[in-house]
Amino acid sequence: MPEVSNEIRSDREVWTAVEAEAARQERQLELIASENHTSREVMAAMGTVLTNKYAEGYPGRRYYGGCEHVDTVEDLARDRAKALFNCSRANVQPHSGTQANMGALMAIAEPGDSVLAMSLDHGGHLSHGHPKNFSGAFYDFHHYGVEQDSERIDMDRVREQALALRPRVLLAGASAYPRTLDFPAFAEIAREADAHLMVDMAHIAGLVAGGVHPSPLPHALVTTLTTHKTLRGPRGGMILADSDIIKKVNSAVFPGGQGGPLMHVIAAKAVALKEAAQPEFASYARSTVENAQALAEALAAGGLRIISGGTDNHLLLVDVDSAGLSGREAEDRLHAVDITCNKNLIPFDQRPPMEASGVRLGTAAITARGLGVAEVTQLGALIVEMLREEQTEARCERVRGAVAELANAFPIYA
Repeated sequence: MPEVSNEIRSDREVWTAVEAEAARQERQLELIASENHTSREVMAAMGTVLTNKYAEGYPGRRYYGGCEHVDTVEDLARDRAKALFNCSRANVQPHSGTQANMGALMAIAEPGDSVLAMSLDHGGHLSHGHPKNFSGAFYDFHHYGVEQDSERIDMDRVREQALALRPRVLLAGASAYPRTLDFPAFAEIAREADAHLMVDMAHIAGLVAGGVHPSPLPHALVTTLTTHKTLRGPRGGMILADSDIIKKVNSAVFPGGQGGPLMHVIAAKAVALKEAAQPEFASYARSTVENAQALAEALAAGGLRIISGGTDNHLLLVDVDSAGLSGREAEDRLHAVDITCNKNLIPFDQRPPMEASGVRLGTAAITARGLGVAEVTQLGALIVEMLREEQTEARCERVRGAVAELANAFPIYA
């Protein structure tokens, strides 16, 4: 982690917790698919004097004086986003992916309009229509899902639903779907149903940037993303659109959904976007997918059922009910040996969300540490042992030791 001099570390309670978290991240192997490890420079940018500056509005059109330097930073972030994703306009101000989705929906739909999105139970996201989220509260959400036999999206079924519903917005994107999204097919369906196509590529933004997942930008009216998952940036969101819709997007973000932007975070986004444009990042994205596929193969070889039979991206869903466990029990077993993951519903799950029948595993963070296929295959065998074998103190101690060897061999911040 970036160094902070002892002279300004007067709040020992906070810094003790920060140091403990840094040690936890180094000690544990992170398999939560929504998390990643940023570079030191990205973290350093978030600790700059830019946090002191209020900058409501946009570059050249602020509601405060003294914004000439933060204008430079935001312009850099916007230009780098446009170049990286090959689009004409970008809004880099959303504080999160959910707020990016709020801004996008406000720009292209009216409250009460119908939206067709992926079911949360089948891999969709909270901001894709959960009744307690803004999306479900203000819009009329309907959902498509995966087929029970293949556990994949059937685009013909999506077309049937879209033509019957005629939604204002067709939303493509997921938080727990391990297969490639067919953006040309979604675009064709949107045209047939006279709907706007919106894509939430929060999870796969880094894979799109690295060229290992097709880009939605040629097909979608508006695209949202987060910067902290596979893109390896700070926690935050962005919206990409063309010149015809960007004014509505900008107004929806500010003043529609939030006030002053977090300029220190926008600086970190700019740094991350520059890093993602380097050749090394494409290699990282490719390795992330290769590692996910290797992990799926190792778990399947150990007798665990992989949802949809494998993965095309950075994440996989594992049916732990096949091992006689709930997702919560599996999460706890792995956490006990310093492997961090999250319980997750699987398609057609019979358990409630806080128990679930699966775990979601992602390889973005361990790939950032430098683990390759050989190490991930070894890790897969350890996971199988923890989930399929009788739990004894001796077994847990041995597996924890093996995880420690991997973590020590691949430090996050050497």
